[in-house]
Amino acid sequence: MNTINHIITFAADGTVRCLWTEAVPLQELGRLEINRASQVEFNPAKQEWEVRLASKPGAVAFSHSSRAICLHWEREALQ
Repeated sequence: MNTINHIITFAADGTVRCLWTEAVPLQELGRLEINRASQVEFNPAKQEWEVRLASKPGAVAFSHSSRAICLHWEREALQ
């Protein structure tokens, strides 16, 4: 069985940061403001999936022929 840990960080001003998941009822913490940290898109020229981080616009942070592996890398990198 694959277990995914969800890390939620609380700042002194009450701001909460975490990766989105529907496994945790985040709405119960209050009003949400959602910002994308990354994008996973298929590159037809290279025939592989690419992960791009919002913090590094335009740069490919990771790529692989498997979307599942890219999503796993994304979760690990952004946790």
